[in-house]
Amino acid sequence: MTIENTTIIKLQKLATIIAVSLLSLVLTAAISGLLIAFYYEPSAGGAYTSLKQIDTQINFGWLILTVHHLAGNGFTILALIQIVVMFFSEQFRPAWIVAWVSGILLTLSAVGLGWTSMILDWSQQGFWRFKIELGTIEAIPLIGSTLGTILTGGDAISTETVVHLYTLHSYVLSFVAIGLAIFHLAGLSIQEIEIDPTIAPDLDPPV
Repeated sequence: MTIENTTIIKLQKLATIIAVSLLSLVLTAAISGLLIAFYYEPSAGGAYTSLKQIDTQINFGWLILTVHHLAGNGFTILALIQIVVMFFSEQFRPAWIVAWVSGILLTLSAVGLGWTSMILDWSQQGFWRFKIELGTIEAIPLIGSTLGTILTGGDAISTETVVHLYTLHSYVLSFVAIGLAIFHLAGLSIQEIEIDPTIAPDLDPPV
């Protein structure tokens, strides 16, 4: 077996390990998010107050919030790392197309989850960041203003905006991310089984 093939195989196995970690993180984020939803109020002003209540008044609320944030951020970072690992392990070849495409979509869903969460705490930082990025979206020719209206639910950032982004974050992108994580891991697992037949011709004959 050549050194190049050995390196590729190690990277492919690492990609599978990362895929398991991605699925674990997205499930952790989903479960902690479900617990937060029992007390979270998706409204302008109410979002900030409810999160403060969870953090300071609900038993272990601070821990659940911390786990949710860490799992979400870790999911995004690890998804980006996975793309790099898959690239260098030659998983962009046709034989790895399923794992490659699902990995890209999984990374996009992770970025989407992070983006839709920016205003859910109704903080000053999240509000102004969303307002700036909303201006960029509305500047897109032809569809920009329509997308802006869909996201905000009107002409200004309000309770409707929080509800819309909360719906996208909790009920759309979360389920998409879980499904893609399962699909991605399954694709990598199946392809890893095929590693041995693939490298068999490169093995040195027995002495």
